[in-house]
Amino acid sequence: MPDFNKVLTPGDVAGGVINTVVEIPQDSRLKVEWNRKVAAFELDRVEPAIFAKPCNYGFIPQTLDEDGDELDTLIICPEPLATGVFLKAKVVGVMKFEDDGEADDKVVVVPDDNRDQGDWISSIHDHPVLKAKLEHHFTHYKDLKKPGSTKVLGWGDAEEAKDIINQCIERYEKQ
Repeated sequence: MPDFNKVLTPGDVAGGVINTVVEIPQDSRLKVEWNRKVAAFELDRVEPAIFAKPCNYGFIPQTLDEDGDELDTLIICPEPLATGVFLKAKVVGVMKFEDDGEADDKVVVVPDDNRDQGDWISSIHDHPVLKAKLEHHFTHYKDLKKPGSTKVLGWGDAEEAKDIINQCIERYEKQ
């Protein structure tokens, strides 16, 4: 398996199309994480079935968020994508998120080339039901172990998401 932080760039952030790597397929309850120290995917834990992921979950290579991990992505796609798949994705917003008191934002993206649904999402703000589903999941997915440890702090547009991506690229380059 390649080291995604060595073979992929973050993508065209200014143009709004980034590279993202899938860690967790939609509907999975396996919490798989990229372990950059060994350049491999690692099973962190198995979640209860009621907390299966509502969308594909991944990361942007060559980024470092405030929590010490690569910047997370929520990949909105009509089907689950396998762990290790990477795609070019259009940035449509950001979920401002806090986990155990640390910033842990989630950039919301869609496949850049979706010939089935086209540009069905150009902004996360146009989809209140999707936002509500994501917000509910991420507010409660740790309730059985650490209730109240996660908070959705709000939503930002694609421009705010790109600013966060750029900050995470700068943090990665400084490490």
